[in-house]
Amino acid sequence: MEGYFRQLADTLCAALPAGEVLLLNYRGEDSDFVRLNLNRIRQAGNVRQQTLYLDLIAAGREAAAVMPISGGLGDDLARAQALLGRLREQLPLLPEDPHLNYATEVHNSTRRGDNRLPAAGEALEALMAAAHGLDLVGVWAGGEMSHGFANSLGQFNWHSAYSFNLDWSIYRAGDTAVKQNYAGFAWDGDFLAEKIACARETLALLGHQPRQLKPGKYRVFLTPSALYELMQMVSWGGFGLKSHRTAQTPLLGMVREGLTLHTDVTVTENHAAGPGPRFTRAGFIKPDSVGLIERGEYRQCLANRRSAREYGVPVNCGSEHPQSLEIGGGQLHQDEVFTALDTGLYISNLWYCNFSDRNHCRITGMTRFACLWVEQGRPVAPVNVMRFDESIYHILGDRLEGLTREHEHILDTGSYEWRSDASARLPGALVNDFTFTL
Repeated sequence: MEGYFRQLADTLCAALPAGEVLLLNYRGEDSDFVRLNLNRIRQAGNVRQQTLYLDLIAAGREAAAVMPISGGLGDDLARAQALLGRLREQLPLLPEDPHLNYATEVHNSTRRGDNRLPAAGEALEALMAAAHGLDLVGVWAGGEMSHGFANSLGQFNWHSAYSFNLDWSIYRAGDTAVKQNYAGFAWDGDFLAEKIACARETLALLGHQPRQLKPGKYRVFLTPSALYELMQMVSWGGFGLKSHRTAQTPLLGMVREGLTLHTDVTVTENHAAGPGPRFTRAGFIKPDSVGLIERGEYRQCLANRRSAREYGVPVNCGSEHPQSLEIGGGQLHQDEVFTALDTGLYISNLWYCNFSDRNHCRITGMTRFACLWVEQGRPVAPVNVMRFDESIYHILGDRLEGLTREHEHILDTGSYEWRSDASARLPGALVNDFTFTL
């Protein structure tokens, strides 16, 4: 599709009248989706789709449209040209856009990802063999995702990547389960087998009488999956330039009051490590990384094309919500987590998270699957569901005791309209005096 998109773009741009600028974006995927229940394949299918986005600009105005493409050049060109005609009719009716911003310097790029994925059937056979005898429910999503950009100024960019996302839960009885995820760009069957073996051990613990803890403060270990849920909330306006300049960021205390996190905390938008493209839909090239928080202190904001124009700064992202968030690791080894926790709560998953006090970045939510009570470095029993209410300024600030050296690369499981290309690379976190309210 790279060559096809180039041919389509060249033809459309060549016929453009003077005074107009055309931005074209291509998005495509070729993904396998497989649903499992009772450790058996229940539904399997493939989605192959391609979409063309058109932005026509003239006299400080912009009109946009979107159309699916079939791969038949004559038909796609005819429909695109008709769509451009309608956009051309709309432009005089629109007001001038004071924040209109698009790349005018030409920066071409091509990145074609290597396919290091097994066939979906091969991967699922490995999963079902490792989980033999278990009640496993899950979804496999994997394949190629591609993005392209071209404009009438002569720029052309292409990006394609292969990734997979295997998301599953293993049930013991009722709503008692272990939830796990394995995602990435290259398959490791041994790593998958280790995760299932760990789930078997945890399932045995889930058969013990659950502990009912009283509300209060507890020493906890947050797995990368649990930390991911918290950072999703922080990312909701936490790092965007617009939200900072309009005082809507939940990290307002860091910006206005000089509050800091723990010196071990460094947060980066690592464009180079994610599955998404390195260019924006307006043709701007993203930097390799954007340092958001460095050693506990706020550094930079994410600025999309409109905020960049409004506030006079360079564009450094396509979206002001992080798409490839990364938190630097610490000194705690993963195999020493229970020993370091000593006595407290091992939190595998969180859900129903929301702000309880946005101005102070305080988040509330519920513990979820396979949260364990640990005594003297040994997990001894599951814990009944609890509600927490805690500030990020404590979790990653004055109550943070350590981050793991090891990271987990978490790919967003969203697949509404398209398989998501957002991701995060996170360590686990050891935190003292974590507040539970119910």
